Amino acid sequence: MVSVSPLKNALSIDVEDYFQVSAMAPYIAREQWDSIPCRVERNLDVILGLLAESGNKATFFTLGWIAERHPAIVRRIADEGHELASHGYGHLRATDQSPASFLEDIRSAKHILEDLCGRPVVGYRAPSFSVGKTNPWAFDCILEAGYLYSSSVYPVKHDHYGMPDAPRFPYESRPGLTEIPVTTSRVFNSNLPAGGGGYFRLLPYAMSRWLISRVNRVDRRPAIFYFHPWEVDPDQPRVTEADAKSRFRHYINLHKTVPRLRRLLSDFRWDSVDRVFLAGT
Repeated sequence: MVSVSPLKNALSIDVEDYFQVSAMAPYIAREQWDSIPCRVERNLDVILGLLAESGNKATFFTLGWIAERHPAIVRRIADEGHELASHGYGHLRATDQSPASFLEDIRSAKHILEDLCGRPVVGYRAPSFSVGKTNPWAFDCILEAGYLYSSSVYPVKHDHYGMPDAPRFPYESRPGLTEIPVTTSRVFNSNLPAGGGGYFRLLPYAMSRWLISRVNRVDRRPAIFYFHPWEVDPDQPRVTEADAKSRFRHYINLHKTVPRLRRLLSDFRWDSVDRVFLAGT
C-alpha cells in the first residue's frame, strides 16, 4: 500500500512489562517484580516480527531493569538496526524522585544499555511523560547524564501526565538537549493526541490515521508515535485488584493492537527517532 504521506515518521516502543505500568503501581509492589513471570521477550518478538515484515525501523526506549534480565532480546533490537534508547532504570516517575536519585537512575540505565549494544545511547523518555512545569530540573539532569534528546513531554491534558501548553514540535529545552514531544494535532484550538498509547486502542484506527496524516499534511512535520510491548499481548494476566478505570485503560481493545499496528506500518513510513529528528544536526 502507498503511504498516505511522503514524510517519514518516528516509531517508538516503551519497553516495560505489564506489571511495571504506573497505573498498576498501587497494586503490584516493586519487591514482587522478580517473582512475576515476564512476558516482554515474547511481546518484543511479535513487534520485531511486525517491523521486519513491513521493512520499518523504530526506537526502543528500554528500562535498565528489563535490559539486565533480558540482554539477548535487547541485543537483538540493536542488531536488527533499531535504535536503543533509555526509559530509565526502574520505571520511577521523574516527579517522584529527587534530582540526585533521578540522575543516578538515568545514568545507570544508559550505562547498562550501552554495555549491551556497544554503541552510544543518546535518547531518553521519562516514565509516564513525567517531566514538566513542576520539575524543569529534570532537563538539566538528562543533559548531564549525556543524552542528546528527550521525548518526555506529551502536550495534552491527562490526569496522569501532560503539559498542554508545551511546544508541539521539537525544541531545545537546554543548549545541547532537544526535546521531542509526542505528537498532537491542533484541532479547534485544542491538542488532540495523535501519538499513540492508550488512545490508539481506545479510538477507531481511522482517527489515529487521520490525526497523523493531518500533522504530516497541515503542519508538514513528521510525527512521533509510541506504544508498549504489553499492548500486543491480549493474553497477559489480569490485575483484578486494580480499580475499574485502570482496568479499562489497560485492557481495552488489546486484541486489536496487532491488526492496527499492521495497518499503521503499511499506511505510513517509519524510522527511529534519532534518524527522523536528529539526522544532520
